[in-house]
Amino acid sequence: MYKLLLFVVINFGALAIGSLLMGSPVTNEWYIAQNKAPWTPPGWVFGAAWFSIMACLSVFMMLVANKYSFSEQRFFYLIFAIQILVNILWNPVFFKYHYVFAALVLIIILSALVLYMMLWGIRHMGKSSWLPLPYFLWLLIATSLNAYVLVKN
Repeated sequence: MYKLLLFVVINFGALAIGSLLMGSPVTNEWYIAQNKAPWTPPGWVFGAAWFSIMACLSVFMMLVANKYSFSEQRFFYLIFAIQILVNILWNPVFFKYHYVFAALVLIIILSALVLYMMLWGIRHMGKSSWLPLPYFLWLLIATSLNAYVLVKN
């Protein structure tokens, strides 16, 4: 159970750090002024989605940690750590510094990292490998939103 708590703290902590670094998009004048995609969800969806995503990812990582030690799967744990870092970095790059192209590159990298985690999971974790799927799907939506802001503004 402590492994689940560890990954809950890591994943939700990363969300909190990212949020602190980006400020509030609801009151961010730059973001409000952007021409956003017609499929941009309402603000509350983002909170609900990220809560669900990080809950699923935390359970997935607990299951991985229960089966494999760090020394057994160093590369996978490194990918997980890089994914956390890229997730955190995207927020200030997009919302604070307005580097929309750089943010798009970051979110594409993040999507590739999460896809790798899912594919690794299929080979090593069986049915639980689908737990990161909501994360990957959300990143596809977020990538399209980021790309829309880049192209239409």
